[in-house]
Amino acid sequence: MLLLAVVCVLCLWSPATLAGGVGSVMNSMARKTVSLKSNGGHLFREEGVLNYTTMLLREDLNLLILGAREAIFALDLDDITVKKAMVKWQVTKEQKDDCVTKGKDPMSECKNYIRILHKKNDGRMYTCGTKAYNPTCGYLSWTGGQLVLEDEQEDGKGKCPFDPFQGYTSALVDGVLYSATSMNFRGSELAMMRSSDEIIRTDPTTNFFNQPNFIHMAHIPESRNNPEGDDDKIYLFFTEAAEEYDSYTKVDVSRVARVCKGDLGGQRTLQRKWTSLLKARLDCPVPNTKLPPLVQDAFNLCPGTWTTCVFYVVFSPQSEFSQTSAVCAYGIEDIKTVFSKGKFKKPVSVETSSVKWVVYTSDLPDPRPGACIDGYARSKGINNSLGLPDKTLQFIKDKHLMEQEVKPLGKRPLLVWTGAAFTRIVVATKTDLNGDCHHVMFIGTKSGSVLKAVNYDGEMVIIEEIQLFETSQPIKILRLSNTTQQLYAGSDAGVVQVSVSECGRYHTCLDCLLARDPYCGWDLDTDRCSTINTSHRDSSVIQSVKEGNASRCPQLDNSKPVNISFFLGNTMKLWCQPYSSLAEVEWQLNERRITASETFQILSDGLMILNASTDDSGHYTCDSIETAPHQNYRTRHVTYELKLWAGTGTTAYLHEVREKHNTLVAMVVILTVTLAGLVIWNLYKGHVSLPCCPRCAINRYEDDHINGNQTEDHKLESSRNMNSNNNHLNDRRCSDLKETERLATTAGSTVQVLLKYTDDESEI
Repeated sequence: MLLLAVVCVLCLWSPATLAGGVGSVMNSMARKTVSLKSNGGHLFREEGVLNYTTMLLREDLNLLILGAREAIFALDLDDITVKKAMVKWQVTKEQKDDCVTKGKDPMSECKNYIRILHKKNDGRMYTCGTKAYNPTCGYLSWTGGQLVLEDEQEDGKGKCPFDPFQGYTSALVDGVLYSATSMNFRGSELAMMRSSDEIIRTDPTTNFFNQPNFIHMAHIPESRNNPEGDDDKIYLFFTEAAEEYDSYTKVDVSRVARVCKGDLGGQRTLQRKWTSLLKARLDCPVPNTKLPPLVQDAFNLCPGTWTTCVFYVVFSPQSEFSQTSAVCAYGIEDIKTVFSKGKFKKPVSVETSSVKWVVYTSDLPDPRPGACIDGYARSKGINNSLGLPDKTLQFIKDKHLMEQEVKPLGKRPLLVWTGAAFTRIVVATKTDLNGDCHHVMFIGTKSGSVLKAVNYDGEMVIIEEIQLFETSQPIKILRLSNTTQQLYAGSDAGVVQVSVSECGRYHTCLDCLLARDPYCGWDLDTDRCSTINTSHRDSSVIQSVKEGNASRCPQLDNSKPVNISFFLGNTMKLWCQPYSSLAEVEWQLNERRITASETFQILSDGLMILNASTDDSGHYTCDSIETAPHQNYRTRHVTYELKLWAGTGTTAYLHEVREKHNTLVAMVVILTVTLAGLVIWNLYKGHVSLPCCPRCAINRYEDDHINGNQTEDHKLESSRNMNSNNNHLNDRRCSDLKETERLATTAGSTVQVLLKYTDDESEI
């Protein structure tokens, strides 16, 4: 058991787990769709503040540090609606005026967009903002329950973008910032840089990047327990215009690049420039697409040692005519092999074009170009990059593109999705009741929703799609807290927090188990779907995520029918909402399957009966059939008994009926007119009054006054009687009026009951 527990904690990855024999599910569909109103999350936004797209999880402080436009917030990690603190970081009037003078928009571009938030070793936070096209960096501290932006600020050029809408990425490694962003106001010079005491960056003369869009940066500690004595790596994911393709139009491709953490630049060649920077194309073979999909985000998951690291990468189409997105997974060993053993491409001049890239087939310099300083280099007396020979450095300066592309695990996507384009991804690990560990993906989309998906031995299961924002609000950042088990999603309009395990959404045992959610299991004692924890391993909780085996679920009794009466010619809708979007709905009339016809229309949420006749009376049932890997499961949701109305008894008509009998309509009109006439006649005669009948007392006062019997004392008494003594008379007359109105309403309501009435049995 101890060994099993260790395995569960490490959640070790193996390529077979992701590659599988079944492969990915093409054009996948979410089993359950959760609406915006029922996602159960918390929403935070501040009036007048936009662009909530930078986050730092401070689990040590139980805070979510949130960067927006000209503001930084400290929110409670358990409930982001609780704002602990806020600090404004706005541009000065001089900075804004200078930005406007240079042709930028004062309302959108000439603001300070927070773009970088990293935790320093001393507990402070390093932050950078665009500052009206004047990138600036500073330090945040959490002191006495308040966020404090320190006065010490520095130039953010090369660390933070000038343009708030330009792609960028950064990582803080051992207190040193690595960044990939623009270096100038126009955004034409883009570079990858390390902001150490001696800045190391890409060589501007080599044109290493060709119109890039920087996406993600990650540090992989490859020096730990490395038998080759290799160095740590910094990996960069980005897109750029392909320079190796012969094409009349620009074709963008997805890339991964890497540098060595200990790179110090060259002694003469590539001084203070990267000597280890290489790049290769990422392959994610999406079916039926002509142009390669483009990387939008990447998440590195390292459950054990660095050799188990997997990059989960989301791709979206670059063609406006395609709606296909995908997730591909790349093993760190496969990426390393391409860079350490793959062939290089070299540019050559040809007559038909200025440059053509071909495979380099000659001998390579020694040490291998682009390699980190490892045990082999040290054996040759080279202890850092300053000692690399010029031949090696000159080679990498001209030939930095690998000929081989990085293939995904399984040589295919994990998930292919047709719909709103993917934007972001985070991945969690969850151990099921059997002790097996699963990687749960949370994928943001341009429509403001998040997909929750798991790959079971090559079979991709999309558990649910949760709508977090309005459809016009793409998700621009995702963060996952392991301590709170909460997901945090940011957009231009706000931030939403949702739990990763809303097991209460599963209504029955069958619904719970067929969801195949590793976070959830059915508790036979409490008769509900519960979140799995360590205490459930020896209890009565059942779960089957790989097989979807629901044979242990208790049987449900849905045999009690809902009685319905109808009129000839009615159009009726019988409601039936299956729990799963993957289930097939089957309607039966008197145990015979109903197919679509002129009489019956089968909808996603019910059965429509058009122009009902006597033949449509009978016993209706609604079942859903859902397919698990090894079995089909049938669920009976509701049973109806439909009878032609005989004119007696109560007609319980479900939801929507359109009455077509002109006779009944005429009766309703006549009854309404008659009742209205009675009310007007009683008002005219003074038998009833409005409101609460003060007229009756006034009539008495007027009669006495006309008859000349009114004294001053009597007038006072009459006045008092109007407010007190005659209340019992007024109350009685008002009660009579209300009863008359109630009867009139009841008469009208009776017709409505005949037309539209739902009893308790129909609430499903």
